[in-house]
Amino acid sequence: MQGKTIAFLVAPEGVEQVELTEPWKAVKQAGGTPRLISTAPGQIQAFNHLDKADTFAVDDTVDNVDVGSFDGLVLPGGVANPDFLRTVPQAVQFVRSFFDTGKPVASICHAPWTLVEADVVRGRTMTSWPSLQTDLRNAGATWVDQEVVVCTDGPNTLVTSRKPDDLKAFCQAATDAFG
Repeated sequence: MQGKTIAFLVAPEGVEQVELTEPWKAVKQAGGTPRLISTAPGQIQAFNHLDKADTFAVDDTVDNVDVGSFDGLVLPGGVANPDFLRTVPQAVQFVRSFFDTGKPVASICHAPWTLVEADVVRGRTMTSWPSLQTDLRNAGATWVDQEVVVCTDGPNTLVTSRKPDDLKAFCQAATDAFG
């Protein structure tokens, strides 16, 4: 991963902190450069489930960046995070652009809601937080209950995981996919 730049797309509020910080550390440890992208400048508010946690400085906004600046994308979970992102057309287009250009994407927990909105899950095998399985199936994905799924049947590599307990496997699969 040496020299690779990985976008972490999050809403201004609602990202599950550990699903942001653990993959961030994994990217850095693998020699990559993580960049925090959001829909608004300033700080984002992370959560530990429903409780406010730390804030993190935004590196850039989704309307000010181009997919060509990145080698991969991480979509952390948290219920509110992807629910907000899927309502922002620029965020949805940014996600779709990674699929259009064949770049790897890693998505954990509730984050696949943004993938559903971007219409990029059809024909893909993936996992998520269990409550998303009907949404994913309705969008054309094959949902499985596994710690991590690496799907290469499509325009790019898609790494998905279910929950914070799966972070070790998720981080390893994501950094492997980012290369």
